[in-house]
Amino acid sequence: MNDPPPNPIILYDGVCGLCDRLVAMVLRKDKHGQFRFASLQSPFGRRILERHNLALSSLDTVYLVLDYGRIEERLLDKSDALIAILRKLGGFWIAEAALLRVAPKAIRDRIYEGIAQHRYRFFGRYDACIIPHPRYREKFLDQQNVLPDSNTGSPSPAK
Repeated sequence: MNDPPPNPIILYDGVCGLCDRLVAMVLRKDKHGQFRFASLQSPFGRRILERHNLALSSLDTVYLVLDYGRIEERLLDKSDALIAILRKLGGFWIAEAALLRVAPKAIRDRIYEGIAQHRYRFFGRYDACIIPHPRYREKFLDQQNVLPDSNTGSPSPAK
């Protein structure tokens, strides 16, 4: 019997005001509680970047980790990550994702990169990562001494 896929993990710039707004929106709209989160600056986020041979300074995009800890683990970035997040939220967001997907990836990513380049100026920058509300703390894999279980994507005690 196949294990269920682990929870998708959103890796985000923990000091970015725009990224903070994205995380807050996903927390509000994630009716099934499927998403987990970690900042790119955290040891957890850095390990994933290293595993995918990405520079530890790659903080200018949001990443979506699919199938965490499995052989088929994938990392989506930029507009592909946003589209996948919207699709997984379901409902109205599927239509939004379909609208974004109409544009060619090169154009979507160029627009994404333009926004990312100016995100601190338009949306602010924090001195440190925001601490999540206690109600959501278990969804933030970098806010506790836990690692996600590779079979469930849910937190389990760190070894």
